Amino acid sequence: MRSSGFGRRFVALLRKETRQLVRDRSNLAVGLLLPVLLILLFGYGLSFDVTNAPVAIVLEDRSPQARDVLAGLEGSPYIAPVWTTDMPDAVRRMRSGEVRGVIRIPVDFSEQLARGQAKVQLLVNGVETNTAATIESYVSGAVNVWAGRQADRVGDESPGAGSVVVISRMWFNEASSSTWYLVPGLIALVLTLIGAFLTSLLIAREWERGTLESMFVTPVRPLEMVLAKLAPYLVIGIIDLIVCLLAARFIFHVPIRGSLGAIALASVLYLIVSLSLGLFISGATRNQFQASQVALLASFMPALMLSGFIFDLRNMPVVIRVVSQLLPATHFMPLIKTLFLTGNNWPMLAREGSILALYGVVLIAASRRSLRKRLV
Repeated sequence: MRSSGFGRRFVALLRKETRQLVRDRSNLAVGLLLPVLLILLFGYGLSFDVTNAPVAIVLEDRSPQARDVLAGLEGSPYIAPVWTTDMPDAVRRMRSGEVRGVIRIPVDFSEQLARGQAKVQLLVNGVETNTAATIESYVSGAVNVWAGRQADRVGDESPGAGSVVVISRMWFNEASSSTWYLVPGLIALVLTLIGAFLTSLLIAREWERGTLESMFVTPVRPLEMVLAKLAPYLVIGIIDLIVCLLAARFIFHVPIRGSLGAIALASVLYLIVSLSLGLFISGATRNQFQASQVALLASFMPALMLSGFIFDLRNMPVVIRVVSQLLPATHFMPLIKTLFLTGNNWPMLAREGSILALYGVVLIAASRRSLRKRLV
């Protein structure tokens, strides 16, 4: 009798929990769709390999030998040559982020080769250390393959069979330290987590407690409520930003080559976007548990995976690259890294800052709409 009673009670509870699970679409989506998205994202979209990396080529020596050295780069799936007219133009392209490196064939290359050893200059952008090291190995490998074929063709003792040495130099990260690359990105992650996660609970908490309805009978307007809720957390975020900057400079010894004003402007804009996103999620879900889940999946996870913090976006499929451009973190991550390691890039700051400001306006308007004076 006891066992049959246990069985009936267990079956009844099992039915109840199953119905609740089916009715709770957010938990069902997290349990069923999130694993599928993660396995597709990690397995198909993310890669540590470097493909089609744009590298500027400055060919100062027009001799056939100089062109032959670079023949190994043509058609390579790893390097996408960008032919430039002179060295200043190539440097400008690398500073603006158009190319990841510069290969320079000096004007006396063929003469050096005839004397026994020629040099090829390679400059790589060290803002992303993994990509820079990979480009360096690809270029050196292509030159070594050419040198081996050349030696086999003419013989080691024949004239013109000189060797080629790649003289590489890493710009913007002379120490080749991954810390220089990671710490600016961590600032973006901290602002994302602090901004979106904390504010995602504000409106939902008041909906659950019933205190928000009492505000609807007052003259307070929705926009005033949104701004009042954002202001205290904006102060907290600015304090966190100051702590991160101090830690980056004095604990991790990361150089800050851009102006503090530019860094502060970009960071505050992104912080406003993160806070507004969390507030919008809170107003849309009206449930603290759901709001925290959505905030984590909509802000921190994309900022970690799809912003360029770990993986080079150029190596991802086109669909994922398009989706990543819709994320605010994708526009802030390269900007903060550039301001830290490269210096002031005003066109980039204007472009990405305008996008972040637009995101902020849209999300504040959406949060205001979610606080319209109506009861449901």
